[in-house]
Amino acid sequence: MAPRPTRMPTLYLSHGAPPLADDARWTRELADWSGGLARPEAILVVSAHWEDAPLTVGATADGVPLTYDFWGFPQRYYGVTYPAPGAPTLAARVRDLVTGPVGTLHQEPGRGLDHGAYVPLREMYPEADVPVLQVSMPTLDPARLLALGRRLAPLRDEGVLIVGSGFTTHNLREMSRQAHGDAPSWSVEFDDWVNRAVADHDVDSLLDFGHKAPAAAIAHPRSDHFAPLFVALGAGLDGHRSSRSTVDGFWHGLAKRSFQFD
Repeated sequence: MAPRPTRMPTLYLSHGAPPLADDARWTRELADWSGGLARPEAILVVSAHWEDAPLTVGATADGVPLTYDFWGFPQRYYGVTYPAPGAPTLAARVRDLVTGPVGTLHQEPGRGLDHGAYVPLREMYPEADVPVLQVSMPTLDPARLLALGRRLAPLRDEGVLIVGSGFTTHNLREMSRQAHGDAPSWSVEFDDWVNRAVADHDVDSLLDFGHKAPAAAIAHPRSDHFAPLFVALGAGLDGHRSSRSTVDGFWHGLAKRSFQFD
């Protein structure tokens, strides 16, 4: 009998806009992070850039073009490729876990990975040789996303790396002009609060971040980029051993902190 795959952690990462891939520090941090993980059998991504209810499965076939869901950037960003294999077997397992073996999931077979998935994965798994499946984020409600993560948790014992991709603070109107330098106080305060809440595994406070966290309404005028955290958090609840920050710092004043749940 083949050995059982290593139980994978779950990740919440700040993926950034496409130009963040030009930041040498960030790309090195992601490469170092993935280098310390067991090689996954497949990767399941929930990105801030795909909201659709009910839960919807993206492309499972090989060769489906990426989704370039951004506008106004230099042309070279629209020529980026990431030809990771599709993951139809993982899609079937997600269906079983979310709806039961006789249930159905909505499908968008023509929707390739969006930049919340492929931008960080190109740095973490540059060979594009790990099957990847992206599913939609069906709600912004933290408790419901936590519950979704818990339903997906058995995938960890099957070698699947579950990734919630967002940004720890995300207010594009208040971005700093300089990529590196002093971050605004609202971003620093929210980032520090989240870091401490995750380190303390204070799930209740995280779920109520809109009321508990300082500057929450400024850090996230809309919570789409914070919401993927709760999928990763939920998938890491059962048998939880540790929560730790793996990436920190700021990019144009936005907190690019990322977490690993073991």
